[in-house]
Amino acid sequence: MIQHHRQRKARKVHRWLVPIAALPLLITAGTGSLYSLLLEQGIDAFWLLKIHTGNFGVVNLQPIYSLLLGVLTIIVTVSGALMLLKPQR
Repeated sequence: MIQHHRQRKARKVHRWLVPIAALPLLITAGTGSLYSLLLEQGIDAFWLLKIHTGNFGVVNLQPIYSLLLGVLTIIVTVSGALMLLKPQR
């Protein structure tokens, strides 16, 4: 019964958090890849590195952005893994 309750809670957290976590992860992956591709073409789009590291102009998350991405990744991974566990009866 406790395991089933944990799974439901993990599923709820996971469904709520994945869309929130996906956006900064996709932004980081996309800007890093695009910057590398442009740099190979001789284009230095330094502004992409700012976004890649969490500086969004008015909102500058650079001091905590890596930690934020790490924590979001861990939470999504753990909540997803808890959903895979089968309830023990």
